Amino acid sequence: MLRERCKVVHLTSVHPPFDSRVFYKECRTLAEAGYEVVLVASHDQDEMVEGVRIRAVPKSRGRVERITRTVKQVYRAALAEDAKVYHFHDPELIPVGFLLKQRGKKIVYDVHEDVPKDVLSKYYLPRPFRRSIAMLAAAVETLGATIFDAVVTAIPAIARRFPPRKTVVIQNFPMIDELFDAEAYPYVERPPHVAYVGGIAEIRGAREMVRAMSFLPTSLDAQLVMAGSFSPPELEKQLGHVPGWERTQYIGWLTRNEVAHLLGRVRGGLVLFHPEANNVEAQPTKLFEYMSAGIPVVASDFPLWREIVDGAGCGLLVNPLSPQAIADAVRWLLEHPGEAEAMGRRGRDAVLSRYNWGLEKTKMLQLYDDLLAPTRRRNRI
Repeated sequence: MLRERCKVVHLTSVHPPFDSRVFYKECRTLAEAGYEVVLVASHDQDEMVEGVRIRAVPKSRGRVERITRTVKQVYRAALAEDAKVYHFHDPELIPVGFLLKQRGKKIVYDVHEDVPKDVLSKYYLPRPFRRSIAMLAAAVETLGATIFDAVVTAIPAIARRFPPRKTVVIQNFPMIDELFDAEAYPYVERPPHVAYVGGIAEIRGAREMVRAMSFLPTSLDAQLVMAGSFSPPELEKQLGHVPGWERTQYIGWLTRNEVAHLLGRVRGGLVLFHPEANNVEAQPTKLFEYMSAGIPVVASDFPLWREIVDGAGCGLLVNPLSPQAIADAVRWLLEHPGEAEAMGRRGRDAVLSRYNWGLEKTKMLQLYDDLLAPTRRRNRI
């Protein structure tokens, strides 16, 4: 079979080796389909995990080292594998894509974020230079799209920036049962806790979520459980001085099984990104993961998110910049457990019917079949 004779290599200098999209969805899907799959990523050791061979490069000690030394190490590891297809996940690896393409390899650029818009909100970039850097990033991506064999985007909004004939939208929807805990507590027996899981940053509403807890009556005994990593790290100390932190429990980074366990023991999930350019049309993975776990959501009231949340009837939409509005929504969920549980069930049903990885992996496999048989007609979006 064609797939069984083909080695494909995924490359990342940014993401951890067991990233949900990169490893659990894309690499495992390809391995299960019969491809020989290698993932080059920063890791402690080379190892084989669930049919995917991880080729480790040393972890960087900072952003500058990552985009210099780590990128070079990823390129050397990629060359050593001598694969047919290389699929990379970070814009800083575009030069690696160019070099591999010169060697006659098939190249796929996987665009997780709208990079030019994302640059505009990077806290570590000097504000006067952000627009120029964003324009440069857009130009480099445009050049890459003309040279690479395919572009994968995580949402339809990003796909509009790339050539339709070689672009496929593979959305980052959850695997149906990955975060559904069979041992979850009955909803009405759960403590009055809500959760946030993911990168903890000001632009993702961290300060407003914590502040909202101070507006809830003490009689509710409500608590916010935060899981993930702070960006920047000093944000954790800053949030410790925000009213509401005394009602916030930070539990660090969790494995996927630990996330499922957490979501099976809370009353709702928060996803309260700020109305920045890169957020308004985003489709946060955590939104669909909360839905897949069967819990109601409290989400930012953006037009696209309104279509999803109101369309499924699975939660409440609020102004993400208003701690009072967030608190009011959380209070409603805690004081109306019957209605909140029904919202969670409807969100779960929506994931089962249309927001799941099973529907996306078919497009993933078709993309690879097309790359290896380029004369076949492409119709992938």
